[in-house]
Amino acid sequence: MKKIICLLMVCLLVIGCSVTLTGCKQYDGEINVYNWGEFISDGTDGSMNVIAEFEAKYNIKVNYTTYETNETLYNILSSSNSSYDVIIPSDYMVEKLIAEGLVQEINFDNIPNYKNVMDEYKGMDFDPENKYSVPYSWGVVALGYNKSMVNGEIKGFSDLWREDLSGNILMFNNSRDAMAIAMQLTGGNPTNATKEDIDKAYDKLLEQKPLVKKYVMDMVFSELEGSQAAIAPYYAGDIYTMMSNNEDLAYCLPEEGSNLFVDSMCIPTCAKNKDGAEKFINFMLEAEVAKANAEYIGYSTPNKAAFDILPEEMKQNELIYPPQEYLDKCYTFANLSEEVYNYMQEKFIDVLAE
Repeated sequence: MKKIICLLMVCLLVIGCSVTLTGCKQYDGEINVYNWGEFISDGTDGSMNVIAEFEAKYNIKVNYTTYETNETLYNILSSSNSSYDVIIPSDYMVEKLIAEGLVQEINFDNIPNYKNVMDEYKGMDFDPENKYSVPYSWGVVALGYNKSMVNGEIKGFSDLWREDLSGNILMFNNSRDAMAIAMQLTGGNPTNATKEDIDKAYDKLLEQKPLVKKYVMDMVFSELEGSQAAIAPYYAGDIYTMMSNNEDLAYCLPEEGSNLFVDSMCIPTCAKNKDGAEKFINFMLEAEVAKANAEYIGYSTPNKAAFDILPEEMKQNELIYPPQEYLDKCYTFANLSEEVYNYMQEKFIDVLAE
């Protein structure tokens, strides 16, 4: 027993090593990656363990942690001493981080696999000069619902206000997505909201609140996939994943149209290992790696090399790759002024507090 304890103590004292059955592994360096939950292929169910593959290829240790919302990511980067080398925010948050100097330019000479990114996902409004971000995934907000718990047809976001579903409705627990849905139903502008739009959305969300079981982010998996709730708005890729685990679940592309989002890899200004970060981003763009991630997370890939080798069933799935006529009804979020952004956060907190 004493020998075992001593061995463990030695291993823990070695900087940058990990404890394994074979002892300590010495890495050449490390990177800190901050990502959404359930957003990378992790080796379960026969999938590729992307982080383990990267560590083996480059001998760089990955310290991997997750967040639930763009706002959580922003608060960490803007108000703490935490250091991250790679983050994966959504479009409007990329624009906000650029404007506030919280991300740095990427050296694309170190990202040769950028050639795999589809042209339509380059030069996007949130990073028009392709300096700060590399697209990782895209998708739309859809509705997931339990066929055994819902009577009648589900057509769109207005169904989230149905009184017959009271106590079985889930709602986004983040201001931008929740307010956007309410704005769609009150004639507001989800892309570039005004305070007046927010006030109307606030009233609409208060109207809904007595019907809501929970405001959720990652908890949607235990609630909707676990048949503990009847309906939820959520990101299409996650709905696709939940449907594969629960045959009672179905989806609806809301008739009102929806938010079309793009999540991208960025390097924060607080990064301590930019070289390692660029190696990681380039690795994530390899065709087989991007394919593994797309299959595991269920999101649409902007990587042409990966898309070409996806199973045909996935490429033809309209939840993951909606038809163009539906995408034409969708909108993207723009960066809001600090005043309006803060006002939206405050009003959503008020909804939760009522």
